[in-house]
Amino acid sequence: MPSHARPKPSRVPRGLLRAGLVVSAAGVALTGGAAVAGAAAPAAGDTAPQRTSDDGLVGQALTRSVTGSTGRGLGPVKDLKLDPMANTGVDPLANGIGTQVADFKPVSTTQVTDPVTKGGSLRDLPVTGTAMRLLPG
Repeated sequence: MPSHARPKPSRVPRGLLRAGLVVSAAGVALTGGAAVAGAAAPAAGDTAPQRTSDDGLVGQALTRSVTGSTGRGLGPVKDLKLDPMANTGVDPLANGIGTQVADFKPVSTTQVTDPVTKGGSLRDLPVTGTAMRLLPG
């Protein structure tokens, strides 16, 4: 066989591909297991009347599994520190500029950057903090 016709070896090691496949299969199994568990037992405090047929049961189970897994996945992201160099001497975001005109209150850029430079997360920011309360987790 000529050298140009030989199959080229993959650049990604096989072990890494197999590990990725195992992780993705485990994620599918856990999500599917949550859907089955959600369909089998009603949630605590759920006072909805029991159905005699399977109408919407699968949809409810999928909704519970998606909201449950989304909440567990978004919780750590909401608390993740945005500026890894916050509260250090080398933080490039900690610099600021300010001015004062006549007798008016002084204005500075640090008023805007303080939530990030003090080690804040998405929950601590003024605008995104409100939006993060709407998401589960």
